[in-house]
Amino acid sequence: MKQIKYLALAISCFLSVSVFASDSATDDSQALQDKLAGLKSFQAQFAQQVNDDQGQSIMQGEGTIALQQPMMIRWQQASPDDTLFVSNGDKTYYFDSFAEQVTIMNTHSLIDSTPFVLLTSKDPAQWQKYQVHATDTGFSVTPNKGVESQVEQLDIVFAADKVGLASLLVKDSSGQSSTFTFSDTKVNQSLATSTFEFSIPEGVEIDDQSQGE
Repeated sequence: MKQIKYLALAISCFLSVSVFASDSATDDSQALQDKLAGLKSFQAQFAQQVNDDQGQSIMQGEGTIALQQPMMIRWQQASPDDTLFVSNGDKTYYFDSFAEQVTIMNTHSLIDSTPFVLLTSKDPAQWQKYQVHATDTGFSVTPNKGVESQVEQLDIVFAADKVGLASLLVKDSSGQSSTFTFSDTKVNQSLATSTFEFSIPEGVEIDDQSQGE
């Protein structure tokens, strides 16, 4: 489930831009909100690189992604495993074809289960725990000293045209990092509703975690 956490962290920065930094007093936070506000939808292929705390590669992957506000996600991982992560804004489905299992979650509670939700909160007290700094290529988000967080750093890099996203980097408290690099991007194109729907295949095991949330 660790890859689900990485995925949720990465996409929540895009899908929550309507409130991202809305109450932050820093210029960089406001600048990041302004940059992301124009992204209503985003499609791309991605390459994933996971490194350990020594910077050594421990996993590589690739796939496709489609995002649309509010909270609509389709993340197809082709390698190293064939998995599909789909959210229609209400329910989220994670399908592992090898394990023949689908996990059902409430989208809101999934995002809330990650430390990154603090960075998408309207609560000024939560925003005071984090720093946003502009970089040459985008923005870097880090928790203040003393704040307990599994995520120590989120770097957002924008494409050369300054419209789409070029890459996202998530570094956790163990030092492990996951970088998602995007290519063949399409920004603000109309996406069919069916893109974000999922029909559970017959015969697969269903783990419905949404009922008790």
